[in-house]
Amino acid sequence: MKPIFDLLARVLLSIMFIYEVYDSITFYAKTKNTMSVYGITWNQDFLLITVITLLVLGATLVLIGYYANLGAILLLCYLIPVTFIVYSFWNDPADVKRVQSIMFMKNIAIIGGLLLLMVNGAGKYSVKRLIHVLRLPK
Repeated sequence: MKPIFDLLARVLLSIMFIYEVYDSITFYAKTKNTMSVYGITWNQDFLLITVITLLVLGATLVLIGYYANLGAILLLCYLIPVTFIVYSFWNDPADVKRVQSIMFMKNIAIIGGLLLLMVNGAGKYSVKRLIHVLRLPK
């Protein structure tokens, strides 16, 4: 049962980040405007393209289970700064503090899931294991 849950967890984590990529590309101009609202004004096109590339690569590696640790690290490089920049509920007014704190905790939980993936590996149903199993004897 554990291998199935490992696979399901990887798929669900990846889908979330793949959707983030889709949203960032589809609403590219709005994403840049949002970056400006949060004070990220330095070379927005470069940053956004870098983040999209990071997310595509990280989510793909996590999804297929090949170098899933590297994929999780790439996703963490995106998620940790975004969590503290966007959901800094301690700086928000009282009327939005509750919602922002819930979103912050949600991202902290996702960070925890990525850390668990790094510790436990990709699991039985992964491309890495498939390559290992299919190795021909010498």
